[in-house]
Parts: sequence; structure tokens; C-alpha cells
Amino acid sequence: MKVSLHGQDTSVELSDALFGVAYNEPLVHQVVTAYAAGARAGTKAQKTRAEVRGGGRKPWNQKGTGRARAGTSRSPLWTGGGRTFAARPRSFAQKVNRKMYRGAIRSMLSELLRQQRLLLIDELGVSAPKTKQLKTRLDALGLGSVLIVVEAFALELWLAARNLPNVSVIEVSEVDPMSLVSHESVLMTVAAAKMLEERLA
Repeated sequence: MKVSLHGQDTSVELSDALFGVAYNEPLVHQVVTAYAAGARAGTKAQKTRAEVRGGGRKPWNQKGTGRARAGTSRSPLWTGGGRTFAARPRSFAQKVNRKMYRGAIRSMLSELLRQQRLLLIDELGVSAPKTKQLKTRLDALGLGSVLIVVEAFALELWLAARNLPNVSVIEVSEVDPMSLVSHESVLMTVAAAKMLEERLA
């Protein structure tokens, strides 16, 4: 398929297998949810009544005090007691095989291109690490919240973008489902698109 470069009369040939597939919403939802779940720490921990310090002796006699019977001061009903169903460290990871992951990436890229939210350019080089220079370039393209995908790390571009809210710069190898759904638009160089084709072939 031929895709026109943004703001230019030229076009580039891209693979239909990557940028021309049907949108699979259930698959995209599953993969994005799994990716977000995998980022959870899962380190929450609480103590049961057996693990709380103290409570070894009976607080008062079984009978004769007029109060309810109690065998320990670390009961879940008491202040300072253990939790009935204490939380344990756990993993929230969900299994997503490689075919599903790559299929979701293809589906997302194709849908972004259909919605004209994926823009292709020859290059987005900046002559100096100046935020103002990059912002002027993005404003000229009409982009606010944008993910910039480049073929290789460029220090000047990264320094220019790091103080811009809702603007991220990543390499092709760092493209993931969460980054694609976290921005309104994706600005990608032609070289990066070709590398994505090889990576997701």
C-alpha cells in the first residue's frame, strides 16, 4: 500500500501485512490490559492473626468479668489485630503469546493509519537540543499529544522533547501497546516504519 508523507507530495510503499490489517478490538484490549497488569508491582502484604506480634496470653478470665470471652488480643476484631484475609505478594502478569502481541501491534498501527493519526515523515531531526525548536516544528504539523518513533536514538531530539508534556520519543525497538494508546497521534519516520516491517514480519 502507498502512504503519502505528511505535508509532502511524495509517497512510500508500506506492507499491507503491517499497516493494512483489520482492527481486532478484543485482541487489542486483551494485550493492552495484560501489558498494564504486568507493570503492577504486586508487593502488597498484610499479616494474619498468627503473624502479628503479641497476643499470646488470654486477655481476661473466661468467666466472671461480665465481658465477652476472648482468647487473644490479636483477633481481627480487635484494634492491632491481624487481617482475616491478609494480602500476599503476587504477580498480576497475564500470559500473552508472541503471535497475539504482534497481531495487536499490527492492528493498532493499521487503525491509527486509517484514522489519519499515524503520520509519516522523512526525518525529524533537530539541529540543537532546543525545546522551542521542536515545539515550533510540532505546532506546524498540528500535533499536540504525540509519540515520535525514530529508527535510532538521537540525543538532541530526546533532550528537545523531554520538557514537552504529552510528547514522547522512542526507538523502534521500544514500541509497545501502551505507548501507542497513550498519545493522540504517532509521528514516525520512514526508516522507522521500514524497521517495524522487518521486526513484525
